[in-house]
Amino acid sequence: MTTVRAADGTPLHVVESGRSDAPVTVVLAHGWTLDERCWAPVAESLAAGDVRVVRYDHRGHGRSGAVDPATMTLDQLADDLAALIGQVAPRGPLVLAGHSMGGMTTMALADRQADLVRERVAGLALVATASGGLGGQTFGLPSPAFELVRAAEKKLYASKGWSTRRALSRHPTLLSPAMRWLLLGPDAGKQALRITTASVSGCRPLTVSGFRPTLEAHERDAALALYSQVPVHIMVGTRDRLTPPRYARRIREGLPSAQLTVFPDAGHMLPVERIAGVAGRIAALARSAAGTRAA
Repeated sequence: MTTVRAADGTPLHVVESGRSDAPVTVVLAHGWTLDERCWAPVAESLAAGDVRVVRYDHRGHGRSGAVDPATMTLDQLADDLAALIGQVAPRGPLVLAGHSMGGMTTMALADRQADLVRERVAGLALVATASGGLGGQTFGLPSPAFELVRAAEKKLYASKGWSTRRALSRHPTLLSPAMRWLLLGPDAGKQALRITTASVSGCRPLTVSGFRPTLEAHERDAALALYSQVPVHIMVGTRDRLTPPRYARRIREGLPSAQLTVFPDAGHMLPVERIAGVAGRIAALARSAAGTRAA
């Protein structure tokens, strides 16, 4: 474990595994309200191969520094990712894998750091994510029910203790039923539920509310074009309530040469629900990147 600094000085918690001299570095970016632990099972599988694996906590998440909500944007996350790459993987081909908000971060990276993407990125995995259209998402709820949820949510965000609390809940098990319904498929195992619930319950409340506007404003179909020259694998679960399969198909329209895997009965948390499937596809991207480098 190590700490790197974003351009504005924010400390970013980083975990590295695998061979330090491997020909390819895989960088794993997690989703909103989660942390690097959600990539740990996949990272363990990848590290057993001929790759170096870097996973990290976004600003405001996990063990990275708390930040002002003004900096809770996808543009800032893209700049953080570029800074991290510059400090921990300044040379050699990269495979980027982004889950949910992490996938959106890789799209923002193409917008803000085009030269870095052109020169270094040799493969991309987009896992349970979207290129836009999230503003009207109701998470599978009927519209009237969703409006009630949003009204309660806004009231909670404005409450006195919201911004001062250090974590959503000190009792993760209390969130388990909601996490299983919202984020996991029906056959998700105990490990998937434990990691998901622990990550979300430990998230800072201000991070939950602070990142919401940038996710709803995210529209980066055009940014996908920068990845059209490298292998891309899109993954989604049929039971994903946050970014259901129509979002994966929208990405595929922007990247028609990309591969698409739809995991039956999987929810939003593919890195803990479908470990072997996700790790295998990222490993294939890394092998391709290593072969391209050798050639």
